[in-house]
Amino acid sequence: MENEKKKEIVFSAIQPSGTITLGNYLGAVRNWVKMQDEYSCIYALADLHTITVRQEPAQMRKNIIDAYASIMACGIDVEKSLFFIQSHVKSHAEMAWILNCYTQFGELSRMTQFKDKSAKHADNINAGLFTYPVLMAGDILLYQADKVPVGADQKQHIEITCDIARRFNGLYGNVFKIPEGFIPKNGARVMSLQDPTRKMSKSDENANGCVHILDTPETIMRKFKRAITDSEAHVHYAEGKDGINNLMSIYSAVTGLSYEQIEKDFEGKGYGDFKTAVGEAVVEHLRPIQERYNQLVKDKGYIEECYRKADEIALKISSRTVNKAMKKIGFVI
Repeated sequence: MENEKKKEIVFSAIQPSGTITLGNYLGAVRNWVKMQDEYSCIYALADLHTITVRQEPAQMRKNIIDAYASIMACGIDVEKSLFFIQSHVKSHAEMAWILNCYTQFGELSRMTQFKDKSAKHADNINAGLFTYPVLMAGDILLYQADKVPVGADQKQHIEITCDIARRFNGLYGNVFKIPEGFIPKNGARVMSLQDPTRKMSKSDENANGCVHILDTPETIMRKFKRAITDSEAHVHYAEGKDGINNLMSIYSAVTGLSYEQIEKDFEGKGYGDFKTAVGEAVVEHLRPIQERYNQLVKDKGYIEECYRKADEIALKISSRTVNKAMKKIGFVI
């Protein structure tokens, strides 16, 4: 137990808006699994974040349970890590409102994600979309996280979280730990198979651009065979070869082979051979995850038992931070 106390706290969250993609898995979730022994890990299914975009209620409920089961299937051990559903822990909404009052309008208007999402959802530019980074800051600060694993595109969110925390601490003393964003060494940045200059995304207009971890082997093979490449037909990593670079990155991530070894193995072979090999390697890598997922979704009672237990612990931990912040501000607790 002494060692447990000394472990740094890691916090991360993922939205349950549709099935987990290969990009989510290789870029984030697989690292969550690896961090479980080294850190005290707290993971959330960030369902409150999803409603900045309109959701169909029955589909949203299904997505939440599917995402919870998928992440468990990827290797999140609920005995080692705290893995809860964000909307079940009222502290997140409470902390978001408190921190909204300590966040400047100008700070939020500079967030690139707001600009991107506003362009994508021009018919629904809601206040939640604008204040989304504050909810995210609350998610992190509630658990006094030391480290927050992020992709390069999320650095701005960590910066605003630290700015908000420092501002609050400056007024009221040491309430929040200042977290450190870090990009895990093994986090592969997976790009769209149809537009390798853009990150793989479940909202990709071209369904062939995104591989989901629950796609059938046939679907995975088809998507990789249709992946965009260049006309050189020589498997090697180089500037300007975005499609091949992306495929090599995915192949390296699932096989553990270096780029050097991959180039050597595919010397004299065409892109067709390489695409097939990447597809097959991904299918094999995902097979045990899909098998575990299929076992888990048959036992909804067990899944509910896992998240209810985690929700309760998360509420206990996060309530301490909310109460401390509210007392400092002057609320009657």
